Amino acid sequence: MNLDVTWAKAWIRTGANVMSEHRVELLDLDRAIGDGDHGENMDRGFQAVLAKLDAVPAEANPGDVLKMVATTLISTVGGAAGPLYGTAFLKAAIAVQDKSDLDGAALVALLTAGRDGIVLRGKAESGDKTMVDAWTPAVDAAAAAQASGADAPAILLAAAEAAEAGALATEPLIARKGRASYLGERAIGHRDPGAQSSALLLRAAADTATQG
Repeated sequence: MNLDVTWAKAWIRTGANVMSEHRVELLDLDRAIGDGDHGENMDRGFQAVLAKLDAVPAEANPGDVLKMVATTLISTVGGAAGPLYGTAFLKAAIAVQDKSDLDGAALVALLTAGRDGIVLRGKAESGDKTMVDAWTPAVDAAAAAQASGADAPAILLAAAEAAEAGALATEPLIARKGRASYLGERAIGHRDPGAQSSALLLRAAADTATQG
């Protein structure tokens, strides 16, 4: 089973709903170790994306959807999240730009490019208590699943589960990037909000692929 533009739209629509549903949770996480606006920013950004989603033509491909998400988030999301997520979606779009259907290899390329975009923009590594701590396990799990012959929905499920575990694993870390890095040991015990929103988005990707 490959995933086409219908899935890409469903992923982003579900992701927007998830950001709205978890807005307060993300706000609370960010109040503890950041600027306190991550939930609001993500909800506002994805509502702006949602407003443009139906205008993406039916003959478009998944990369077109991802590019629209990228440009919209960059222009509407404040703080660090806009450039980071915008770069992630832009790099992901480029990785699959000529494909109308995404097989397992294309999904791994999409996720890898998204992660690499975040690393490029934020200069963070695994263990820095950032979004990367959700994305890198997701990429690794997706690649392993694809290598074992898993289909596209199973690859996304593996990525989502790994991202959720990665987000949880940020709680005992001392932050080395972003505003949380100024807190030193006081950041210990708090989950990184960007890692959590990343896990939520990747779970939305998996859920829509499974339902499809």
